[in-house]
Amino acid sequence: MDIDQLVDAACERAGAADFGPDTWQEGLDVLVRSLSDEAALNEIGLAVMTDQIVGNLSNRLKIEQCYAKHPEINEQAIVAPLFGLGLPRTGSTALSFLLAQDRARRTLRVWEAADPCPPPETATQDTDPRIAVAQAGVDFTNDMFTGFAEMLPSAADGPQECLVPMAFDFRSLMFEGMANIPSYTAWLLHCDMKPAYEYHRRVLKLLQWRCPPNRWWLKSPAHMLSIDALDAVYPDARFVMTHRDVAKVLPSVCALYATLGGVLAEHLDPVALGAHNRDVWRTALERLIEFRDSGTEKDRFFDLAFDAVQRDPIGEVTELYAALGDELTDDARQRMTSWWAEASKNRTGPGNYAADEFGLDPASIADEFAFYTNRFDVPIATA
Repeated sequence: MDIDQLVDAACERAGAADFGPDTWQEGLDVLVRSLSDEAALNEIGLAVMTDQIVGNLSNRLKIEQCYAKHPEINEQAIVAPLFGLGLPRTGSTALSFLLAQDRARRTLRVWEAADPCPPPETATQDTDPRIAVAQAGVDFTNDMFTGFAEMLPSAADGPQECLVPMAFDFRSLMFEGMANIPSYTAWLLHCDMKPAYEYHRRVLKLLQWRCPPNRWWLKSPAHMLSIDALDAVYPDARFVMTHRDVAKVLPSVCALYATLGGVLAEHLDPVALGAHNRDVWRTALERLIEFRDSGTEKDRFFDLAFDAVQRDPIGEVTELYAALGDELTDDARQRMTSWWAEASKNRTGPGNYAADEFGLDPASIADEFAFYTNRFDVPIATA
């Protein structure tokens, strides 16, 4: 990969050359070096990652074009957004789809995250041609990566993770899900993440400008790693933290990464993948707990257990709304009930992934993550 060629391709695609604040450059430099030196991408992987990078650069250019033409967009306020976080594979995707059924709540949708410009408008948000384009992309991804659709259900008009707009600043854990890039991840875990959240907010302002409502539901497990930066940009944010047995979470995360990396790379080391994810998510939980225990954050968090949501999703959401002081209307409740019933018809249930394939041992996981499971009373298997 050549950075100048990537930038030139993005400028040609967008028909623009102003990237706005220069915070994107350092992350792109580290990412490209890591992809070149460590990822062992095959021909498909190189094409996919090149398109990812050019697409993110192009979207940033288009966003800056919109702001240049309509500076009033910056007057939009993002008020008390609700963020979902917690370990991956804890049911947060299903929760996102569930909350998205509330017409009074705004979600970051797959199609608008993939192609945010021109900004969506209320009148055409259900008929925008970008929806069909995005759905074709979802279908292509599901065809390319066997089993991916069952692991991580998606739809063009469904909710997307915050990792996508954060990638416009090249400070996003999204990239490591597709490639083995340990030096980039090491940089990401210690860089200043505030610029990524500032650009994240810039994207949200653009998306809600002509397309309310403005009560945002957003989510990504990676927010735990940069919770202080998130809080600095969104000091009135509230949080929903999902919980599940870590001994089930980690093999499931590794299986998801292996599904992607197995297609995009020449070779994959499953044991290294297991060790990497164990370290990253232990660090994430340590940072999150430190933030929660700082003494001022108690009322901003609501905890949801995976098993409880599976047993009584509407009951758990009702409690969440009560804690937030939000109204759960009859319409929202009915739409949520209908969505869950329909989704349950196609749900395969949580996968059982072999921990030892990734060098993971349930007993050692139980010991290593006891600080978390004890803190939140999360059951964990030891064998």
